[in-house]
Amino acid sequence: MTSALTEPAPALQDTGGPLSGRLVVDLSRALAGPHAAMMMGDLGARVIKIENPGTGDDTRGWGPPFVGPEDEPQATYFLSCNRNKESLALDLKSDDGRTVLRQLLERADVVVENFRPGVLERLGFSTDAMHAINPRLVILSITGFGHDGPESHRSGYDQILQGEAGLMSLTGSGPDDPQRVGVPIADLLSGMYGAYGVVAALLERERTGQGQVVRTSLLASLVGVHAFQGTKVTVAGESPEAQGNHHPSIAPYGLFRCRGGSVQISVGSEKLWAAFTSAFGLDPAADGLATNADRVRNRAHVIDVVEAAFADYDPEPLLAKLAAAGIPAGKVRSLKEVYEWPQLASQGLLIDVDHPVLGAVTLPGPPLRFFDNVSGAEATRRAHSAPPVLNQHDEEIRGWLETGEATG
Repeated sequence: MTSALTEPAPALQDTGGPLSGRLVVDLSRALAGPHAAMMMGDLGARVIKIENPGTGDDTRGWGPPFVGPEDEPQATYFLSCNRNKESLALDLKSDDGRTVLRQLLERADVVVENFRPGVLERLGFSTDAMHAINPRLVILSITGFGHDGPESHRSGYDQILQGEAGLMSLTGSGPDDPQRVGVPIADLLSGMYGAYGVVAALLERERTGQGQVVRTSLLASLVGVHAFQGTKVTVAGESPEAQGNHHPSIAPYGLFRCRGGSVQISVGSEKLWAAFTSAFGLDPAADGLATNADRVRNRAHVIDVVEAAFADYDPEPLLAKLAAAGIPAGKVRSLKEVYEWPQLASQGLLIDVDHPVLGAVTLPGPPLRFFDNVSGAEATRRAHSAPPVLNQHDEEIRGWLETGEATG
């Protein structure tokens, strides 16, 4: 029987991609862990998603919207974070469930989990126990507030962490208008950081022959993207606040009204400021406008000046004029407009899959592309699978575990 101790587990098919031939056991649910595992599936790994019998991942019930037949509705939330996976329902409190999971861990390269601290230990699958089963296993563990420290026991939910980690204090029209980001950004970022950590651990395993534990949290993922707002606190000793649709350190940079709508511009250098003022007949060295630091300090005046210059333009002619002047600019699209935008399809950001209940559906696609350095040909994974229905692959996976052979 083939083991991950000697070579990668057999995949259902050679999917292409840098993680092709690797096996990921996804024990996670909701969004952070499933997003990380999906990213690995996008890179070619075989991902087996372990779900609770009967109900499956919580996100199967998160809606509306639901699509499909009334007697078998499919949550679009679940569809968003589970492409390129197989589904196996296991009761991990039963002997059968624990036995099958152990067999999977023997063959796996990666396991992903986002249980609260202590849950896996009570099931008999602590990190030490899993490494005893398979010393080469890379274990990705995601929590809300971190695995240790005085608040590690707290449950982690995205919007709560957006508030606790300061993100909401930076988002909104002003200091008295805290707003959440429009997507569950803490979950998504922790999944992305987790996948990044796993790939690094797999690379390290090539040198040492041993797996390791990769830990991140929703809290860590948000602090990790504080960027210049974080150093504003730690170095400058200032506390940033929300200020709407304008950049805190660059001006003019943001959303500006024009006749019949608005546009966004980014004047990120003095060269661009000179080009902008030349195009619209403004004095680049006017009082309070000569340098970026001046313009940031006088942001309200800058907004007035720019919007006065835009007042006689409709959005499309204004965007054309900005483009001719070399000024980075754009519109604010609805998501419907985004998914109808030809640029999206050109980047592989739409994929067509065949779902066992819904039939042919289009999903948002993976954000990474790969190219051969000799031929220049694209080497990105092309064949994608639809998010599975609950326990869809039970027979295939159990058959493979019995024989040790690939089933594809």
